[in-house]
Amino acid sequence: MDVERQAENNDFLANVQTAFDRAAAQTSHDPGRLAQVRDCNTVCSIRFPVNRDDGSTVVLKGYRAQHSYHRLPTKGGIRYAPGVGHRTIEALATLMTLKCAIVKVPFGGAKGAVCIDPDEFSEAELERVTRRYTTELIRRNCIGPAVDVPAPDAGTGAREMAWIADTYKAMCPGDLNALACVTGKPLAMHGIPGRQEATGRGVFHAISECTAVEEDMQAIGLSRGVAGKRVAVQGFGNVAYHAAVALRDAGAIIVGISARDGAIFDDAGFDPVAVRAHRMESNLLSYPRAQVFEDPDALLGFDCDILIPSALEGAIHAGNVDQVRARIIAEGANGPTTVAADDALAARNIIVLPDLYANAGGVTVSYFEWLKNIQHVSFGRIGFHNGHPDSPWPTPPRENGHPRELEYVRDALGDTMARAYAEIREVYARKSLPDLRTAAFVLAIDKVSEIYDLQGIFP
Repeated sequence: MDVERQAENNDFLANVQTAFDRAAAQTSHDPGRLAQVRDCNTVCSIRFPVNRDDGSTVVLKGYRAQHSYHRLPTKGGIRYAPGVGHRTIEALATLMTLKCAIVKVPFGGAKGAVCIDPDEFSEAELERVTRRYTTELIRRNCIGPAVDVPAPDAGTGAREMAWIADTYKAMCPGDLNALACVTGKPLAMHGIPGRQEATGRGVFHAISECTAVEEDMQAIGLSRGVAGKRVAVQGFGNVAYHAAVALRDAGAIIVGISARDGAIFDDAGFDPVAVRAHRMESNLLSYPRAQVFEDPDALLGFDCDILIPSALEGAIHAGNVDQVRARIIAEGANGPTTVAADDALAARNIIVLPDLYANAGGVTVSYFEWLKNIQHVSFGRIGFHNGHPDSPWPTPPRENGHPRELEYVRDALGDTMARAYAEIREVYARKSLPDLRTAAFVLAIDKVSEIYDLQGIFP
């Protein structure tokens, strides 16, 4: 079965490779170089035993894919999810290489996974799973500050990253930069303020940059700017929540929210903070004064200007794309739109802010955390960009005489997303490309190919 046909069947890797091939056709790079940029360098499959709380032993399967070594370390999250396979991990690692190139983060792409449902494991069991998986990565030289740096993904968070850091530190006691082996750590373990919100805020900045271009907004019948835009967020996890909060603070109206337990709609808008607090105590469908839909996919048909798919891959596909009423789709998740759906959206002149740009806020701030760890000093303490004559950012608020590190992170993230969008849109306009996804892929392919061309092949 060829790649285009696989893509039609919602194969995640095939969708990514189809998008890559379409963009590659718009470049002048040698076919051999394009093949080098396109395919994963290493995919490691791991099986390892873990003791359950009841004394039984279970053998688990895990993966780590390293897509590209054009820059090191490689970088990418670790996902805990049942049924995840090597093709999904390869697709995610590929996207990570390309998004790092777009936001000028000097990493190659990687991704990892353990095939479990974390809800079916106790906290003690999850700690044993995480530490054993980390040990397996160390044995295979698939983790380290200069080698491969994981981060949180679906099913993992700061807690798991703390276990990873502690395990690596214990097994590599001579590594001065041991804490830089992983990002997304708790602040007390030398994480960085703003990392948890980073992907969602990155989505917000992507939307802000897109809606700031008046001619593009006129072409789809919307006014310029975020204020007043009606927004629906799919998958009310970390990414969607922080995107929704930032958009609300900028004057947008959050009219729709969905999660695993259903979807809710209110034309007057929701306070995402109140919705999350309510859901933690009860469930989404019991939220007061809301239209309730038991099917989470009902959100795709909500009357809104902007749709943010922030669940897993393949959420918008040929079977439901006709339901979409939004004029802008900002991909908070990786691969939420299949190739077939992409084509249908482009035919309807719907703007899609692609995942390899829109959700790059997470890896951007992970880069800041990695820098902080290898420098062994916080940005607030060394001054970072404050007062530099060429700095594009305003002087952050000061706390005890020092700029707050969170303000540094937020300012730098906003600037990174702005510069990246300007580059993508310039490629889109100059090459008269069909959509922003193709433009983003072309830009990333050009950047990665340039490094390979300069480095040559050794030996």
